[in-house]
Amino acid sequence: MTTQAQSQVPNATGMGRFVPILSIGLLFFIFGFITWLNGALIPFLQMVCELTEMQALLIAFCFYIAYVVMALPMAKILEKTGYQKGMSLGLSIIAVGCLLFVPAALSAMFPVFLLAQFVVGSGLTILQTASNPFIVRLGNEESAAARIAFMGLLNKAAGVLAPIVFTSLVLSGLPDVNQESLNAMPQEVKATLINDMSVSLIQPYVAMAIALGVLALVFMRLALPAINDEQAEDETVKTPLSSNKDKKILHFPHLVLGAISLFFYVGVEVIAGDTIGLYGSSIGVENATTLTSFTMIAMVIGYALGLICIPRFISQQTALLSSAVFGVVFTTCILMSSNTDTGISEVLWGWTGVQSLPFLPNSVTCIALLGLANAMVWPAIWPLALNNLGKYTAQGSALLIMGIAGGAILPLVYGAASELVGGQSAYAIMLPCYCFIAYYAVLGCKKQRW
Repeated sequence: MTTQAQSQVPNATGMGRFVPILSIGLLFFIFGFITWLNGALIPFLQMVCELTEMQALLIAFCFYIAYVVMALPMAKILEKTGYQKGMSLGLSIIAVGCLLFVPAALSAMFPVFLLAQFVVGSGLTILQTASNPFIVRLGNEESAAARIAFMGLLNKAAGVLAPIVFTSLVLSGLPDVNQESLNAMPQEVKATLINDMSVSLIQPYVAMAIALGVLALVFMRLALPAINDEQAEDETVKTPLSSNKDKKILHFPHLVLGAISLFFYVGVEVIAGDTIGLYGSSIGVENATTLTSFTMIAMVIGYALGLICIPRFISQQTALLSSAVFGVVFTTCILMSSNTDTGISEVLWGWTGVQSLPFLPNSVTCIALLGLANAMVWPAIWPLALNNLGKYTAQGSALLIMGIAGGAILPLVYGAASELVGGQSAYAIMLPCYCFIAYYAVLGCKKQRW
C-alpha cells in the first residue's frame, strides 16, 4: 500500500507535524459534523416518514454498515490512489451522498434517505481508514492517544454544533413538534407540516455538498508527508510478533480483540448519541433534536481531560479501563433513575427526586453523561491495537474500521429491546459492552498469542 497511513511519518517534528495535524484535524471535524447529524436526523425522519423507533434506527444502520461493506474495497482503492487522492475521493463521495438527500426530501421516500446515508458512510470509510493510523504514527506510541484525543476534540466539537445547526436551519420557521404532538394533529395539518419539514432539508444538504466539493479540490493540492513502504517492512521484521513471514492479520490477538472492543464501543457511542433524541421525544422533551449536543459536550470534556492527562498522569490502558468503569456506572444510573424529564433545563441541570434513589440525576442526563465515559475509548484502543503491526498496519486499520459495524447493529438491538421492554430498560444492553472493553484494557491488549 502506498498511503501515509502505513508507517512513521519521516521528520515529523515541529512545523513538519503542524500542517498534517491541521489537515487531518479538519477531516475529523467533518467526520464529527456529518456523523452526529444522525442524532438530529433520526427523530426528524421518524416524524417525516412516520416511522417506528426500530425503523428510524435503520438510518444509523445504513450509515454505519457502510464501514463494514466498504472498508476492504476502500483500502484497495487507497492502494491505487494514494493517501491524498483518497482523501479527495472520500470527500467527493460524501458530497454525492448529500446531493442524494434532494430527491429523498422531494419524494419523502425512506429508502432513498437510507441510500443517501449509505453513500455518505462509504465516503467516510475511506477517510477514516487513512486518517486514524496516520495520526497514530505521527509521533511516539505513548502519546498517540493524546493526539487522537485532540482529533476527538475537533470531532465532538463538530458533534455539538451539528444538531444545533440542523435544528436552526431545517426547523427554522416550523412549529416545535415531537412525535407525540405530531400524532395528535388533524390529518391535513399533519400532512402539510410533514411536507414542509421534508423540503426544508434540501438547502442545507446542497450547501454541504458544495462545501465538500470545494474541500475535495483543496485536499488535492495539500503538501502532506510522503510515506516509505520499506520502513514499514523494517519495523515488522524487528518485532517478534511477525517473525513468521506468512503471518496473517488475524494472528494478532491484540488487534482482533481491539476490533471487537471497537465494535462494542461504537455501538454504545451511537446508542448514547443517536437514541437520546428518540428517547427524549418519547417522554415529551421539547427540541429533542438538540439533545445529541449534550452527549457531545460531555465527550468534549472527556477528550480535553485525556489530552491533559495522557501520558503525563495516566497510561492509555488506565484511561481505557476508567472509561469502561464509568460506562457501567452511568448505564446503571440510567436504568435506576427517573424518566420524568419535562424540559431542557431539567435535562441539563435538574435532579429529580426519585423516592428510592433521590441522589440520581434524571435519565436523559445520565445518557448525556455517557459521552464522558465514551470519550477516551477510541483514542486508547487504536494505539494499543496497532502496536507492533509494522507492515500489517494498513490491514489492521481496515480491520479496526470494520469494528464500526457496532454502530449499525447495536442500535438496532436497542431499538428491538425498547419495543419489548421500553426505551429506558433497553439501555441495559450496554452493560456487557462496557465489560468487554474493561477486559481488553486489562488483559486483551497484552495478548500476544491465541
